[in-house]
Amino acid sequence: MSVTPLVRLRGVEKTFASGVQALAGLDLDVNEGEFLSLLGPSGCGKSTALRILAGLGEPNAGSVEWRDGEKPEIGFVFQEPTLMPWANVAKNVFLPLRLKGVSWRDAAPKIEEALAGVGLSGFGGAFPRELSGGMRMRVSIARALVTRPPLLLMDEPFAALDEITRFKLNDDLLALAAQLRTTVVFVTHSIFESVYLSSRIAVFAARPGRVTDVIDIDAPQPRHAAFRHSPEFSDCARRASAALDAAVEGRAA
Repeated sequence: MSVTPLVRLRGVEKTFASGVQALAGLDLDVNEGEFLSLLGPSGCGKSTALRILAGLGEPNAGSVEWRDGEKPEIGFVFQEPTLMPWANVAKNVFLPLRLKGVSWRDAAPKIEEALAGVGLSGFGGAFPRELSGGMRMRVSIARALVTRPPLLLMDEPFAALDEITRFKLNDDLLALAAQLRTTVVFVTHSIFESVYLSSRIAVFAARPGRVTDVIDIDAPQPRHAAFRHSPEFSDCARRASAALDAAVEGRAA
């Protein structure tokens, strides 16, 4: 039985005032409960597509069709943690709840739960300057998830981190998404990261961006470090690499 996607992009086009065409004829489905990675080279419109999904930008043409006609609450994690430097960790995580009119007293248990979920219990009183890059990104993820949004959008959040930290955050993100039953759309230009995290990968062509291939990753969840060394992982990475090469070169995979 077919399931209606959480959101559909149909024929989406985006050209900026500078004349740069970021997206052309973008068709994309996001299914409830999936982990969907948008994989493509830098500058191919992945982040633009994510911002359109978030409502942070409008397409010049095409449509964004939400199931039941209503956009759900969305969490967004940017490439940089974008934390308020004058506020401690707890106050940074509190921000989305404060904007919804939730009192500090009522928010406190939710903040503690969100910080525990990203492994930062006991760090509520710390300030961003006192944290490592990986810890600041954990705070950003906690802030995005403190309202338990059904849809989480992530724009290359781990690109600037070292490999060890990145691998650990990959594992923690998968555990959080499963625990909260959150749909995730994740932008990356890393083939290996997309294979490890995803249930599906949408491969983007070079600018103007559009989806040229969709790859299903059928490996079971939860995933562990051993998956990265498995024949199944290597096969999926080869398929993704071939699809990405074809997309960049403008040919069929």
